[in-house]
Amino acid sequence: MLTSIVGINWGDEGKGRMVDLLSDGQDIVVRYQGGNNAGHTVINERGKFVLNLLPSGILRPGVTCVMGNGMVIDLAHLAGEIEKLREGGIEISPKNLKISDRAVLTLPFHVRLDCLEEERLAGEKFGSTRRGIAYVYGDKYMKKGIRTGDLLDMDYLESRLRGIVAYKSLVIENVYHKEPVSYDEMLAYLRKYAEIFKDYITDTGVYLTKAVNSGKKIMLEAQLGTLRDIDFGIYPYTTSSNTIAAYGPIGAGIPGVKLDVVVGVMKAYSTCVGEGPFTCEWFGEEGNALREAGGEYGAATGRPRRVGPFDAVASRYGCRIQGANELALTKTDILSYMDRIPVCVAYEIEGKRVEDFPVGKALKEAKPIYEYVKGWKCDIMACRCVKDMPKELIGYVHRLEELVGCRIRYVSVGAQRDAYIKMY
Repeated sequence: MLTSIVGINWGDEGKGRMVDLLSDGQDIVVRYQGGNNAGHTVINERGKFVLNLLPSGILRPGVTCVMGNGMVIDLAHLAGEIEKLREGGIEISPKNLKISDRAVLTLPFHVRLDCLEEERLAGEKFGSTRRGIAYVYGDKYMKKGIRTGDLLDMDYLESRLRGIVAYKSLVIENVYHKEPVSYDEMLAYLRKYAEIFKDYITDTGVYLTKAVNSGKKIMLEAQLGTLRDIDFGIYPYTTSSNTIAAYGPIGAGIPGVKLDVVVGVMKAYSTCVGEGPFTCEWFGEEGNALREAGGEYGAATGRPRRVGPFDAVASRYGCRIQGANELALTKTDILSYMDRIPVCVAYEIEGKRVEDFPVGKALKEAKPIYEYVKGWKCDIMACRCVKDMPKELIGYVHRLEELVGCRIRYVSVGAQRDAYIKMY
């Protein structure tokens, strides 16, 4: 059984919360793309945890977590993330965490280059998290990456590292006019983390293939959402990897295995971190009220998220691209303060009504067309079944189902692990 949990919109939909919830009963949880440029926040009986690299299943005893070959891994960040979790009482060892030997390493010079380029771009920047993600994925496809498996053979690593450092130094010195990369410092860095992580690194493709063949339940966890996918997102305001469910088996290391279920996660309203078109964005007091009600600040960066009403045009597109079988709707409790809840049902572009998600100039010029749904105006965080839900909330859920063309199976009514309703 292979299940994928993916984001329908811009990311920050609450995927970590849903993976934590739905990982109960799973054997393995796999992160299959991205790096530490996004964060999954999970609140359970042990406290609040922010995960940037580790799969959210790490918080479930008895679940084995895998960091797949499609990821890019900052080892210094990973070491710090593990230490924080251990301080919170979470057990992490090679028994419950396995790192693909084919994942590419995010190195300090990738982060440095990311920061230098964002500074050079100034007002034309893309809104990078400055975690080096584009640069490490670029190196992956330029065949200039260091993979985790290289840490197991230092002689081989040293032979590759010298040429890579020389190349990066040429770029930094001649483009940005800064000090070159130190080969000795990079080698010391890699030696340090090779010693820490050597027992975690393995051929996870073999491990997962055996798990599939033995009937294990496996969940694939994505980072970010449809609209940040490098191919199908709002280019160039995207991440540098494929965030869609179809890439899941590839990034996990089992490309020949088909997905059984795709659970798409979307918020009851829209949020976005970073630059680019955001049709339903609210500003001023209206936007601040929603941002503060939802605590909408990036888990990885701390940046204030851009916020606005639910965008059915973008969400319908996200459901189609992800191939979602069912949906989870998160943070409905945040809308409890509204008398009327706006929903964007279409765009207006050059005086015409548009219901299919556009690209390029058309998306930049799009204006939202709203309808309004009656709010429930009550505390719903204690609701645990459909009969507990106010009829207005049920109506909101059903209206969103109609607009996006997919059934909503789970409705989150609060941040706690058990604060959700199973609709069917």
